Amino acid sequence: MPADAEPAPPVVAGSSASFAVTEGDDATGVLILCDHATNIVPAPYGDLGLPPGELERHIGYDIGALAVTQALAARLGAPAVTSRFSRLLIDPNRGEDDPTLIMRLSDGAVVPGNRTVDAAERERRLNRFYRPYHAAIAARLAAMRQKGIVPLIISMHSYTPVWRGVARRWHAGILWDRDPRAAVPMIAGLRADPALVVGDNEPYDGALHGDTLYRHATSAGLPHVLVEVRQDLIAGGPGAEAWATRLAPIVTAIRGLPEVGEIARFGSRSDRPHRA
Repeated sequence: MPADAEPAPPVVAGSSASFAVTEGDDATGVLILCDHATNIVPAPYGDLGLPPGELERHIGYDIGALAVTQALAARLGAPAVTSRFSRLLIDPNRGEDDPTLIMRLSDGAVVPGNRTVDAAERERRLNRFYRPYHAAIAARLAAMRQKGIVPLIISMHSYTPVWRGVARRWHAGILWDRDPRAAVPMIAGLRADPALVVGDNEPYDGALHGDTLYRHATSAGLPHVLVEVRQDLIAGGPGAEAWATRLAPIVTAIRGLPEVGEIARFGSRSDRPHRA
């Protein structure tokens, strides 16, 4: 198995082969998620038959997203739930019926270990990796709500600086569906820095039926936002720390908004089959 480009999430109480929980104070009212935290491919899957170096690319995981997640959780004192398996094994940010749940081809790379995945193997990966990760998120959210807390969910991702030969001008993108409570002030907070170019549902659209935020936030009426940061800005430790420092006061301000402390269902406009 190729060495991780980043350290795996810390294995603490509540962790498993499929997820890790970074403990924090539920009273912060914030839960941070990282769906594509690592490029780990557990035994017996080896390297999925990929050539050396492929798992270190963005197809294997969201480069830098884990480091930002951990640094942001530390600054806020908030809990985080992060995955411990590569998105190429099975993508936790897809619905179970999504055709891109297990990718056979990703950004030009054929994934030999996924070529012959049948229904039984798909179910095996769902049960071993995907479902425990989502169960951990659901359990933490339930624990917070039992304390009378309406959790604000921050989902951390990253994207490539160039896609299909075209440079991406955004430093970060804020993805959302119909619930504006966290997304709109997050965009405003980042755009307050004139040096930043911040996308509103760019470079991706935040409406994706069955994805992590649809499953745990949109359908439950919980405030949420997906934050994408360009990978070249956070691939190293200092960059990740800088972005955590930038995001922390904005998240704190959003958490203090009266409407963020309420359950509110806005519905969804999600009808999109794929997000990179």
